[in-house]
Amino acid sequence: MATPLLERPSEGPQAGSVAELDEIRERATAGPSEKATAAQHAKGKLTARERIGLLLDPDSFREVEQLRRHRASGFGLENKKPYTDGVVTGWGTVEGRTVFVYAHDFRIFGGALGEAHATKIHKIMDMAIAAGAPLVSLNDGAGARIQEGVSALAGYGGIFQRNTRASGVIPQISVMLGPCAGGAAYSPALTDFVFMVRETSQMFITGPDVVKAVTGEEITQNGLGGADVHAETSGVAHFAYDDEETCIAEVRYLLSMLPQNNRENPPVVPSDDPPDRRGDVLLDLVPADGNRPYDMHKVIEEIVDDGEYLEVHERWARNIVCALARLDGRVVGIVANQPQSLAGVLDIEASEKAARFVQMCDAFNIPIVTLLDVPGFLPGVDQEHGGIIRHGAKLLYAYCNATVPRVSLILRKAYGGAYIVMDSQSIGADLTYAWPTNEIAVMGAEGAANVIFRRQIAEAEDPEAMRQKMVKEYKAELMHPYYAAERGLVDDVIDPAQTREVLISALKMLANKHADLPARKHGNPPQ
Repeated sequence: MATPLLERPSEGPQAGSVAELDEIRERATAGPSEKATAAQHAKGKLTARERIGLLLDPDSFREVEQLRRHRASGFGLENKKPYTDGVVTGWGTVEGRTVFVYAHDFRIFGGALGEAHATKIHKIMDMAIAAGAPLVSLNDGAGARIQEGVSALAGYGGIFQRNTRASGVIPQISVMLGPCAGGAAYSPALTDFVFMVRETSQMFITGPDVVKAVTGEEITQNGLGGADVHAETSGVAHFAYDDEETCIAEVRYLLSMLPQNNRENPPVVPSDDPPDRRGDVLLDLVPADGNRPYDMHKVIEEIVDDGEYLEVHERWARNIVCALARLDGRVVGIVANQPQSLAGVLDIEASEKAARFVQMCDAFNIPIVTLLDVPGFLPGVDQEHGGIIRHGAKLLYAYCNATVPRVSLILRKAYGGAYIVMDSQSIGADLTYAWPTNEIAVMGAEGAANVIFRRQIAEAEDPEAMRQKMVKEYKAELMHPYYAAERGLVDDVIDPAQTREVLISALKMLANKHADLPARKHGNPPQ
């Protein structure tokens, strides 16, 4: 979007040059033609500048290299050299804070990436890293510009290298607003968050035609790599929305929860929700019977400021909830088992989802609150053969490696290795609390009694009566709510209604936590 032109005197030594500049800028801003713009709108898509206008605060955008044009020749390129070369780059503000952005212009070369196009993106990425500010990419391109050959591919390599260099340094957000195929899809995969819009955006390495030629499978573009596929099945997309306006509004909301870079804390927002507000609803929300499900979302709503939170990967691996919220105005990351889905067990996808979220929170100085109600890891041949050991180890590694404040709360059950992995005190949680209904054990009482008292049960005149007796005995000895607290594995057993107050107090105390990791080039996390 062009900067409003000031009134200038009609005479003077520079008047003619300025008038020419104004004319060039107007052409560059307008784009290739009204017909191309109409075609973009007909697809239900906005133009690059319209998207930037929704993302950034009004009149804050400052464009970089608007007049850049490619220098390629052959295949008719020498006769077609539009300004911007199909990508709009620059910076502006979101709620007053600096944000860098680049947006593919599908009206020019289908948004395809050529050498000049890539160089513009490289520059704005370097500027974002140097300035220590978030980078948002508004993706709507047809991949590499075939006419420029290997130069276009090298351009992608430069983007990937900068994505990696910026990882954990500045927030990187990819917004998919059109096609993204082949190697181009790896840039969003390297960023912190991926947003998609249904029907108009797709991501895949090989398109439907190639899939059909190689495997014989017939599938549509959306069926192969649409927003719902990546939000529910592959886990590639963190968020999916029905239209661009809603999608970009949510990007702004996410940015409000993130710091500018890894050297800053997330912004604090004054809250009218009292920090000592009681949550009496929690007393009845979670059933004492460990086999009865409930919705963990309702627990989170009751604890956080004004019941508001932003769930990440909401529709993928639903047996675990990852969300950003505020407690007394300060941003926290919440990781919580979801008893409504697979009883809240940890499986391959849940472990991967939570591990990446924990790493993101740690990278950007966001304290982590873990809410436990986990019966263990999901058993089964598919899980074992799929590598549940190494995938579960990803979550373990992420927690053990995290140096931000970490507070865990055991709502009900916490069994076996899953209890250890879900930020137990033994792997470095700063504070661990539990509700009076908690059960911390190697396994459930039924299974434990069957193992420990197998002989007594088998030899009894009434095996079932003996088994029930042994289950009761095991619970009384090792699974009462205060067993872990008596051994210092839980810092306190709290009234559920005071959960919000306790968490806020703990995080306030830990606000200036400092922890050093051993000197090393980098770790070697499980893959």
